[in-house]
Amino acid sequence: MAFFFLFLLCITTTINKVYSQSAVCRTYCGDIPIHYPLSIDDGCGSPYYRNMLLCSNSSILHFRTPSGSYPVSYIDYTEPHLVITDPFMWSCANPTDTSFAATPFSLDTSKRFSLSTRNEYLFFNCDKDSVLIEPKPAYCDRFPDRCGSSCDSSGYLCRNLPSCPNAILENNISCCTYYPKASESLRLMLKHCESYTGVYWKTIGTTVPPYDQVPEYGIRVDFEIPVTTRCLECEDKRKGGGVCGFETESRDFVCLCQDGNATTFCSDAKSRHRTSSTVIAGTVVFSVAGAVGIGALVWFVRKIKSNKVVSCGVQTNENRYF
Repeated sequence: MAFFFLFLLCITTTINKVYSQSAVCRTYCGDIPIHYPLSIDDGCGSPYYRNMLLCSNSSILHFRTPSGSYPVSYIDYTEPHLVITDPFMWSCANPTDTSFAATPFSLDTSKRFSLSTRNEYLFFNCDKDSVLIEPKPAYCDRFPDRCGSSCDSSGYLCRNLPSCPNAILENNISCCTYYPKASESLRLMLKHCESYTGVYWKTIGTTVPPYDQVPEYGIRVDFEIPVTTRCLECEDKRKGGGVCGFETESRDFVCLCQDGNATTFCSDAKSRHRTSSTVIAGTVVFSVAGAVGIGALVWFVRKIKSNKVVSCGVQTNENRYF
């Protein structure tokens, strides 16, 4: 019987694998569009971003990092980036609550994501004995590399918080701005500060720089769009309009089409027929082999049972000659 269940497991695994490679990739999670190179289904998009996004049952998109899973509020593919929010960050909704009880946001540096230079981080009620807090010269906004690593007490955002510009003064909260060069710097800062919040400069495109940007709460994470000839051909409407994906085990490129997979593009009859035939044939072979195997196994078990007698826990053969 153990062999029987193992056989069924092999068939189920194979069928699931075939289905996952032929399934249609979801293009939305809630109202957030999901396009190449990102994906929320395994085998879709680029393997570089595999399993980085998760769409919950309530259609809320989450971004996975070593420090946790964070809600995604926005994705832009023109200037490739996404915006995440940390539920534990300070907010205008509760300005007097500066307690911080979570691991600060961090990125996996082995992935093709990076913290945008348009982010600014505000730290609240820092220990002055442990953190160097001082006003920075005005030119530091344009040439941050020429300035030290102090936390700027005269930062623009501390005096002009989005949505609640007077919250700092009204609630007697100390504030300074600092751009950590690494996630480790962020963790070290929070050892000596009560809380933090992230603000990124969003491009609105209605005026000329630098007035074409407005501050909004969140952390902007940039990503790259790997452009390959195979993917461009796969997505070309004149060549069938497929979806770029990859084989889940080998991570090799696959063009996902409505009637099967292709190694080039959907209208390539040879490529589509070969890949699809392999998938379908594999399913048929396993189905036929499964039916034959199960029938043979049942016959074999019945034959053994008919030739064996068990008496008092001792197995004997009724056809044995004495």
